[in-house]
This record gives sequence, C-alpha cells and structure tokens, in this order.
Amino acid sequence: MAANFKIFVHKNSENLHLKLIGDFDGSSAHELLNVLKSNCIGASKVFIHTSCLKRIYPFGREILHKKLEALNKRSVSVLFTGEEAPQLAPENNRFFRVMG
Repeated sequence: MAANFKIFVHKNSENLHLKLIGDFDGSSAHELLNVLKSNCIGASKVFIHTSCLKRIYPFGREILHKKLEALNKRSVSVLFTGEEAPQLAPENNRFFRVMG
C-alpha cells in the first residue's frame, strides 16, 4: 500500500461513504476492495469520494476494475465522486457511476 494512503469509512442507514486519501496503487486497491467487502452489507449505495487522492497508478486502477465485478452480485450501486472519479471509476457499467 502507498505509505500515504488512507480510507475513512462512514456508514449510515443505507449508505456507505469511503473517502480515499493519498496515492492509489495496487495495494491500495486491495485495501479498498477489502473495506468494501466487509462494510457494504446492508448498504444500497456506496459513495467513493476521490477528491483527496493525489495520484492514481494505472496498476491500482486495473486491479480495482477487475475485482469490482464481484460487487455486481450484491446489488449495490457504487458512485464515484470528486475530481478523480472519472479516472478511477470503471466505464460502461450500470452498477458503477461517476457523480458530479
């Protein structure tokens, strides 16, 4: 994991908010996926906030895109927000969207 990468988690009744901070690399992608798996139970929407990301490495993005498909089976909508959302969100998928 990038030394400066952190995820802040906030969950309310139906929504899960994940604020990503720092550099997003391959290890960061695995950490995000683990947080999603353990926290999205009971959530109908997951918001991944990207405004605090400094750098997104292509390898991290590739890992995230490949592994996010497993969330499709959980009927959870994943919404990417913030300046880096277009870089991080998978394209052409009805479960993963960019907001804003």
